Amino acid sequence: MPTGAEWGVLLASYLVGSIPFGYVMARLKGVNLHATGSGNIGATNTSRAIGKPLGLLAFTLDFLKGYVPAVFLVPALASGEAAGMGAGALAVLAGAASTCGHVWPIYLRFKGGKAVATGCGALVAVAPTVFLLGGVGFLITAFSTGFVSLASMVMVALFPIIAFQDVSADTYGMEVVWGCIGFAVLVIWRHKENLKRLLSGLEPSIKKRNKS
Repeated sequence: MPTGAEWGVLLASYLVGSIPFGYVMARLKGVNLHATGSGNIGATNTSRAIGKPLGLLAFTLDFLKGYVPAVFLVPALASGEAAGMGAGALAVLAGAASTCGHVWPIYLRFKGGKAVATGCGALVAVAPTVFLLGGVGFLITAFSTGFVSLASMVMVALFPIIAFQDVSADTYGMEVVWGCIGFAVLVIWRHKENLKRLLSGLEPSIKKRNKS
């Protein structure tokens, strides 16, 4: 179990993850993301609502919400005292906490995003190679099908498989594999409406948008 200081890191990670950057930027433009498009506060809906440049900025900031706690808060704690549960496991949990903050942000009554950008930021912090290889699956799927949602689900499904193949004493332990499994389950569950639209042929395609 986490120690008192480690609980503090997890709480801080959740609060950082809860910052709704896309929602705030859209509000400054007079747009309510909860009432626009998919109703999601993530980068994809932000891009559709207020433009690609701000959507890219929202993605970058959401990504950093997962990356920063694992890279800065966990090492800061480990340098000050012996981590009760190990720095590796704590980094995974900090990433999970920030991702949960994005999905269930306390500042927006727990109505948040779909976890992809923030979870990927956390994964880069603990296992960048896993992210890069999974990202190849994302790109192949996105460009071949035109569906970003499907590409996201394919990518996260690949993460635990890739992570399991790379477990060793020199890289990371099974805590990363379990974290990737939880991340994949969360992302696919959050995309259940996208799955329904994919099956019914109603999911928006980047290929169609580019043609138009």
